[in-house]
Amino acid sequence: MFSGSKGQITVPVEVRRAMHLEFGDTLAWDIQADGKISVRRVEPVDIDYLSAISGTLSEWNSAKDDEAYRDL
Repeated sequence: MFSGSKGQITVPVEVRRAMHLEFGDTLAWDIQADGKISVRRVEPVDIDYLSAISGTLSEWNSAKDDEAYRDL
């Protein structure tokens, strides 16, 4: 599955179909403490939406908030 010096891999067609992967999709690799690795498709982020709401998020960004929500 591993190919080339760029660290790229080839995902078998059966896996691409099962994961509903399309060209350009982003994958995330999750490494567990026991050494097991899983892969998942990552949904794209809507940058325009995040930019639009970024100004409203500052009210939740204080030392008191960090302390209150630290253990969640």
